[in-house]
Amino acid sequence: MSESSETPEQKPSILHICKREVLRPLRDAIMRLSGFEVVSTCEREEAVGLFRAQEFALVLIDVEGEEGIPLAETLCSDIKTIDKDQRVAFVCNWRVAILTDCPDHILRTEFDPAAFIAGVRDIIAVAGKYPAVQV
Repeated sequence: MSESSETPEQKPSILHICKREVLRPLRDAIMRLSGFEVVSTCEREEAVGLFRAQEFALVLIDVEGEEGIPLAETLCSDIKTIDKDQRVAFVCNWRVAILTDCPDHILRTEFDPAAFIAGVRDIIAVAGKYPAVQV
């Protein structure tokens, strides 16, 4: 009997960092229902530890207001220092989006779950880590 090098179809994993306790579980649920593995936290230090412990197709950082930009940029920089090729996206409004250039991608925070998931899928497809996985 030969050993197979094939593994079961792997779901893309997403690290979701969001300080908003009401919104974080809702987004997590939407992503899980859409076929993604999700690990989430509201703490920067924990996020870095989680990132070091597992490979992620995407890191989503929620940026709440202009005052959240420096913290999000620091976290983005920390992640890029660990793995320069890691895809990072900020989830933010249009005004915040024009004030930062740290992440690879920006997902706008209009409350439209279908548009949100379409954006996540597009980013993961660009990353090329899961080209054969349909989620």
